[in-house]
Amino acid sequence: MRLQHLHLMLAIAQTGSLRASALALNVSQPALTKALHQLEDEFGCVLVQRSAKGARLAPAGELLATRAAAALREIERGREEIAWHQRHVEARVTVGLSPASAILLAPGAVARFGGRWPQVRLCVVDTLYPRALAQVRAGEIDLAIGPLPVEGVGRDLIVQPVFDSQNVIGARRSHPLSRARRLADLSDAAWVLTGPAGGPGDPMSLGLKAPKIRLECQSFTTLLALMPTLDVVGIMPRGFFDRYGPLLQLTTLPIEDTLPRLTIHVVSRGDAPLTLPAQRLVDAFVQEAGGLSAGPHALRGSKSKRG
Repeated sequence: MRLQHLHLMLAIAQTGSLRASALALNVSQPALTKALHQLEDEFGCVLVQRSAKGARLAPAGELLATRAAAALREIERGREEIAWHQRHVEARVTVGLSPASAILLAPGAVARFGGRWPQVRLCVVDTLYPRALAQVRAGEIDLAIGPLPVEGVGRDLIVQPVFDSQNVIGARRSHPLSRARRLADLSDAAWVLTGPAGGPGDPMSLGLKAPKIRLECQSFTTLLALMPTLDVVGIMPRGFFDRYGPLLQLTTLPIEDTLPRLTIHVVSRGDAPLTLPAQRLVDAFVQEAGGLSAGPHALRGSKSKRG
């Protein structure tokens, strides 16, 4: 198999046409057809289904195209890294950040990284599991930083905890339940669900049997905009509340029950080592977590592990 075969599979997946694929790859259609026959002979199965309406990938072709995309991304990253080592040209790192990691860790970590690696182009993507995990596995992002699902992530990914923060329950100061001391007092409260169901922002994580979800927010930005105007209660990291809560007339409920903690992890692929710039970005996030004023909340000296 050659690199042109990988490009061929992706071109057919994108265009749905052998003719359009040949144009995109700047080859003749007979040459493309010949290459496709060679690839199908090598695998011993049909990879592309042709019809009067065009061409589409067969199930086996879809599997190969997925691997082809990942392989080409890895080759391109290898070229970038070698070029950086040889000529110090611009490299690129793509990181997916959860809302909590973006607010609590990213400002200091990105500044720290940029100061030492100004030649590296950093691409930041807003994402959260399960989407973040799929992006890491597909090679769309180099690493993801954020909380993980309770069930874990699988042994194909490398997981490193970097920050641990106490969760609190917040509401606007005029909320009728702003002085509630027990979780049982919130049985009839209207809740906001932040992030995915079953995640750290889900009131179900508190052990409540049937919390009334009035609002769902995928970002803390939306939460900040709406929470001061509604009689809802929601879970948020202590560091997040300390930074923004007082400015927005929010308060934490004096709950005496033990509340869960939020742990932020770095997640990367186990079968594709991080590039040197990507590893240094991880180091910057770890250093930022360790240097936060919350001191004891930071997880120092944690070792990488598979989820």
